[in-house]
Amino acid sequence: MKNSVNLIGYVGQNPEIKTLDNGMKLAKFRLATNETYVTREGEKKEQTQWHTIVAWGKTAEIVERFVNKGRLLGVEGKLAYRNFESAEGQKHYFTEIRANEILFLDRK
Repeated sequence: MKNSVNLIGYVGQNPEIKTLDNGMKLAKFRLATNETYVTREGEKKEQTQWHTIVAWGKTAEIVERFVNKGRLLGVEGKLAYRNFESAEGQKHYFTEIRANEILFLDRK
């Protein structure tokens, strides 16, 4: 089985870009996806999910140049889980999408 994620959504904030000591770029941004459904009572509801997208290298360079808040994107990547323990001993868990490909779906 392959670890694969495909999302279509809107960028919620301008990407955070970092350049590592070795010159490699890292880009991180939030993507909102929406789901619309009808309740048993016939009421239409919309639910928004927020996803943290992480891109490295050439993909991060593309994000830096062309991605900004409000863009409609398709993101293909894989799920990644991270955790760390804070100085206070509290565990923190993160779920991210590591982007392999970014598709621009709007006309900007």
